[in-house]
Amino acid sequence: MSVNIRNIAIIAHVDHGKTTLIDSILKQVGTFRTNEEIGERIMDTGDLEKERGITILAKPTSIKWNGIKINIIDTPGHADFGGEVERVLCMADGVILLTDASEGPMPQTKFVLGKALSQGLKPMVIINKIDKKDSRADEVLDEVFDLFLALNANNEQLDFPILYASGKDGWCVKDLKDKKENLYPLLELIISHVSAPKDNFENSFSFLATLLDYDPYVGRCLIGKVESGNARVNSIVKVINLNQKLIEKGRLTKLFSFEGNKRIPVRTIVAGDIACIAGLTKASVSDTICDDLVSTPIKSSPIDPPTMSIKITVNNSPFAGQEGNKVTSNNIRERLLAEAETNVAITFSENEKKDAFEIGGRGELQLGVLIETMRREGFELSVSRPKVLFRTEKNIKLEPIEEVVIDVDEIFSSTVINSMNNRKSELVNMKTSSEKTRIIFRSPSRGLIGYQSQFLTETKGTGVLNRIFHSFEPFKGDFKGRKNGSLISTETGQAVAYAIFNLQDRGLMYIKPQTKVYSGMVVGEHNKENDLEINVLKGKQLTNVRASGSDKAVILVPPVKMTLEHMISFMKDDELLEVTPKNLRLRKKYLDSNERKRAKKSINN
Repeated sequence: MSVNIRNIAIIAHVDHGKTTLIDSILKQVGTFRTNEEIGERIMDTGDLEKERGITILAKPTSIKWNGIKINIIDTPGHADFGGEVERVLCMADGVILLTDASEGPMPQTKFVLGKALSQGLKPMVIINKIDKKDSRADEVLDEVFDLFLALNANNEQLDFPILYASGKDGWCVKDLKDKKENLYPLLELIISHVSAPKDNFENSFSFLATLLDYDPYVGRCLIGKVESGNARVNSIVKVINLNQKLIEKGRLTKLFSFEGNKRIPVRTIVAGDIACIAGLTKASVSDTICDDLVSTPIKSSPIDPPTMSIKITVNNSPFAGQEGNKVTSNNIRERLLAEAETNVAITFSENEKKDAFEIGGRGELQLGVLIETMRREGFELSVSRPKVLFRTEKNIKLEPIEEVVIDVDEIFSSTVINSMNNRKSELVNMKTSSEKTRIIFRSPSRGLIGYQSQFLTETKGTGVLNRIFHSFEPFKGDFKGRKNGSLISTETGQAVAYAIFNLQDRGLMYIKPQTKVYSGMVVGEHNKENDLEINVLKGKQLTNVRASGSDKAVILVPPVKMTLEHMISFMKDDELLEVTPKNLRLRKKYLDSNERKRAKKSINN
């Protein structure tokens, strides 16, 4: 029995066009009905994915081409979600490396390609967005080849086929002189270049769970690749973990295949295919689901450890419990445990009282997405400032170092270099082209916390910063964090326009008139280094005498709007972020002014 299946993963840096390319493939092969309404970014099904325009969770789909089933795995492009990429590569037998024809290989390109090559996967290279005005296809191809060499690709991997494409317009060609019609050359290349899965039909059933999902109708759903044998609906199976420990025995109540962004019920799943199974209650990521005769679990690739963590506790502000319906530590604990189970790039720990939880991740974006998801689910939380996770080896303190690639206009390069130097960053390379200056640094992760907003200010919003974990290196020494202090409300109530107007010269305000505030809440950024306590409730003194010309209109500077990730990274060590379904508020850990003074005094002593 031949295996008429090909399993391929598409990997790339963020915004290089993976999801758009898959959209075009699905449309061209007739996945959807002619009268079916189809939007953009079909594979990005989550609300946050649609809003942010990025892929957060890896997702499989499949198409049929010339009698061959092609399973395609869409992977995240942002470095913070690299754990998703690491997990799903074990389901693929080949990879498509997508590279922007203008930007070329970026930090995440290096990361995902390195993981694919280390697993022995055969790559294909697509130079995408070839129709851009600043396209430099030949240079980018040379850069890709250099990257393969730097990552110690073997001779077979170095002999990669190349296509030039525009995923948005739906075409690819082997030569830029060829007629640009469709993506059929890519499909033909996948079939000819990617090996079919091993013919393991005769062996006992075994399935590696790679992704975990929940369905309101069928319950716990495990997505992965059938390594051997086959299984039918109602088949009896067992679950063993990587340590050969029996987790549970159960029955497969539902089996699904993938088509577009949908799961299609099937009666049987076979060796080599990517499928979804339901009916088990305890099985999780990295577990092996198999026949009773199987005793050895399927190996799973190790995941790089988190480099950053935050502490999450219950919301204890004066406004606690007014907006959310999940406010207890038990609610929060159960949700975080469920997240740590499904996302192996997340770590979970708790204190003895089980009322404070430390969550480790790859970066502010990954942690921010988790918090944003929870607030939309009705949770109220208090979140601490992120801290990097240090290591100690041979009595030497090590810290995570990231490779940072910055593209800026030449006039801003000196400012950026100076800022990065102040953060103990090491300049690795600098290259100037006609359009931008590319600067590569090796920077401590802690130096990048909160830098994104400053970077955008320094480059007037024109700069692009990308980062990826590089290594652990000896501690680089202390450096100053955020320079400016906070403006802290001294009263509880609704902010008054007159008060805000009179306080505008003290710094940047985060609130507008009628905003509810409480004592100890951070309402702005002081233009000096120290914190300043202010009264934003103080209105104009009223008298029975009206003075001519004194009632001029109050002109207010629009308040600063910060994203959740911006707030997380902007906080100082003595501050918290209050998260509710309707609001995000910065506050001091100690709301009482005297308590803040005592805490500061004890730290100094």
